[in-house]
Amino acid sequence: MTARHEEIAEELRRAIDREEYAVGGLLPPETELAARYAVSRGTVRQAVAALTAEGLIGSRQGARRVVLASRRSQSFAELRSFAQWARSMGRTATGRVVESEYRQATAPDALRLQLAPGARVLSVLRLRGLDGEPVLLERTVYADWIAPAVERIEPDCPSVTQRLFEDTGLVFAYGEHLIDAVAAGARDAELLGVRRTSPLLRVRRITTTREGRPVEWSDDRYRSDTVTFSVHNSIGNNALARQTGPGLGLTGD
Repeated sequence: MTARHEEIAEELRRAIDREEYAVGGLLPPETELAARYAVSRGTVRQAVAALTAEGLIGSRQGARRVVLASRRSQSFAELRSFAQWARSMGRTATGRVVESEYRQATAPDALRLQLAPGARVLSVLRLRGLDGEPVLLERTVYADWIAPAVERIEPDCPSVTQRLFEDTGLVFAYGEHLIDAVAAGARDAELLGVRRTSPLLRVRRITTTREGRPVEWSDDRYRSDTVTFSVHNSIGNNALARQTGPGLGLTGD
């Protein structure tokens, strides 16, 4: 049975997602929330503490809580799959494989995935959607050791990350991301349902296991009107860095 403070926390999350409490705005006082949900102020504090720990709201003693973010933003504070992110917003993730082929690793593939030159890799192009609307193209290259498990996954599987965990126990533990903007080419525009040269948000990433073994590298392209990214940093823990060059070994084809 779900505890009352957990139910209240989820209701507040959904209200923030619906922008009933906008980013930069204030949550109602504890007394008002306690009266609304017919609970004690202690129960409200527990619910608010959960949202504070998630980085959705800010807390300062003696002041009302400020909304810092919503779950509509994809955060890099944790590694979540596209499907997990969609579920956190109450949306349905869809996906289908447009192309899938084994090929010989290029020099950039070998560098990014720490493979021997000429190793076989699996290259997959997936179209992702939210509630049936196309929002993301994933061009992913999988290392030779995990490629057979990926190939066995059905083409319309909404979460490859979850399926790999269920089938093999693989955990995507670390990721590096490089974010920039590109113009949609003819094929990207057709698959995403946008005009050619429309701006796309590109995220290039390399994901590894807990032991640091590369699993995949990917070039993900989002429709610019469908998603934003958030990075929560602080004086004590700041993983955000500005770069002047491409970095991550993600240059080249």
